[in-house]
Amino acid sequence: MDHLESIVKDFFGKEVTERDRAVFEAGIKLGASYHQFTGIPLTKRNVSTIEKAIEEAVACQPYVESIKVKIKPPENGDLNSYGYSEVNEKNLSIRLVVRYGHVRVSAGMEYVPELNYPLMFIEKLEENINDE
Repeated sequence: MDHLESIVKDFFGKEVTERDRAVFEAGIKLGASYHQFTGIPLTKRNVSTIEKAIEEAVACQPYVESIKVKIKPPENGDLNSYGYSEVNEKNLSIRLVVRYGHVRVSAGMEYVPELNYPLMFIEKLEENINDE
């Protein structure tokens, strides 16, 4: 464990496991991505640029192994009178992989129409991951 991680670890209860931290970190990344990036002006031309910008911003955070962002391009009916839409819960999809210690979490966010909500979820949880 490096010096910075030993400082951070002191803030977490002694009973908090690597698994707990990995899941926590995945949830933080998804929640921050949703709340930080919704509302960005969106056109059909800038979708891939925004997807890449979100991926780059999240990827530089601690413990992120990978991230894939998909934004559904706006349809003409989605555009406001100035010709653009916004990134929102209905058009934003995220998949990411976080690793903390020997635990890897694959998590995601997807809008679920039946819930009328952007659900954040754990897709896969792997323990006892060794350095590769």
